[in-house]
Amino acid sequence: MLSLWAKTSGTWINVLTIILGTSLGLVVRRSLPSTMQHIITQALGLTTIMLGIGMGQSLARVRVGPIDGVIFGLVVLVAGGLLGEWCQLQERLAQLGDWLRSQVQGGGKFTEGFVAASLLFCIGPMAILGSLNNGLVGDATLLSLKATMDGLASIALTGNYGVGVGFSALPVLLVQGGLSLLASLSGLAITNPATNSYILSITGIGGLMIMALGLDLLEVVQIRLASFLPALALAPLAIALVTVCYSQGG
Repeated sequence: MLSLWAKTSGTWINVLTIILGTSLGLVVRRSLPSTMQHIITQALGLTTIMLGIGMGQSLARVRVGPIDGVIFGLVVLVAGGLLGEWCQLQERLAQLGDWLRSQVQGGGKFTEGFVAASLLFCIGPMAILGSLNNGLVGDATLLSLKATMDGLASIALTGNYGVGVGFSALPVLLVQGGLSLLASLSGLAITNPATNSYILSITGIGGLMIMALGLDLLEVVQIRLASFLPALALAPLAIALVTVCYSQGG
């Protein structure tokens, strides 16, 4: 029987590195000229786009019944975006960021930093698979690697957005810790995650959202990222529905 620490250790390490990275980022922010801070943000934006492209290609390896994975991803992304707009997720997440800013008297970009960092750190295969591995067998290796990457990203993000980045540790704690505990309670096991259509679809759609975040960091375009969050939940549900209907029809 795994202890609570064994099930969630990777998440706590991740929370700590985000806080440490934000603290170091605040020091760097005060000591570096704005031009150098801008260069760091651009480097992070380019790297984020590269990461998103790599994740987005997972959709090409998915086939949902007769539907091509890329087409499936587009439909789910549109449906999730419409649902997110109907629920006003972007505004609600911004309200949460504004409330946190008022509690800690954060700077002008507090909300933007909280939203951007939360989306970057909570979306992706490392967050999902790492949390499942941690909860099922107590293996925190993947989350520890993610924690290192998130800590470094926190330094760069804080240089641009400020202390709001550090508060992304809260959704990381809730999302990753929750997934780990659910996995440990359910006994869920995912065989061959590299070929699992559920994981690949979530990874691919998450990759498109990560690309959008990179474009935002580069100030190319601002995309209402939070509105697309329901697509991450709709993807596995849609796969299950199409699979059942296709098997019955066949």
